[in-house]
Amino acid sequence: MNTDYWTMLGDSERDQWMYVPRQTIGPLRFGMDREEAVTVMAAYGFAAEQSNMGSWHSTGRAQWRVEFLKPRPVTWSRPGGVRCYFIEGAGLTCVLVDGLFGPQVTHEGIRLIGRVPSELYQDMETYALEHDLGLQTSPGGDLFVKGFEIELGAQRAGDTAVTWALFFNTGTIAGTSWDIAPAEVWHHW
Repeated sequence: MNTDYWTMLGDSERDQWMYVPRQTIGPLRFGMDREEAVTVMAAYGFAAEQSNMGSWHSTGRAQWRVEFLKPRPVTWSRPGGVRCYFIEGAGLTCVLVDGLFGPQVTHEGIRLIGRVPSELYQDMETYALEHDLGLQTSPGGDLFVKGFEIELGAQRAGDTAVTWALFFNTGTIAGTSWDIAPAEVWHHW
């Protein structure tokens, strides 16, 4: 049986990114336009595959998905990496980081990507208790610390599961509220 589909990069093989909620994730800044993101990510060795997703809700604004990939050994059957979502007039709104091949993203000293879910949840619970913050659950039942502005999920890595994360920013554009619902862009790898 070929198990290359579930191969996972170790932390030392991943780009190392920091996350600031509603502001930045690695070299990406929420609100930046698509062309700027493609240029920035190219400087870090990522190739871009762009897809027009049609109009966003009733606003008629164009919505784009850009998948950023790094070359992988030919034996690995799936690329993985980073998927970014852009809305015309708002720029970058969501960043989905793959648990197998995406960058390691750290926030408040907690590694968020490619972790066994129970270990990550324990770290988040400890952080929440130490900082008197609440824990929240996603619609899928995954835990995260209030104010982290993420949605976590898990994907298969051989005989275990590891975490991926969706980072997002909510706000307004031209007086119109655009509350990004992670489930709207939440596409499994």
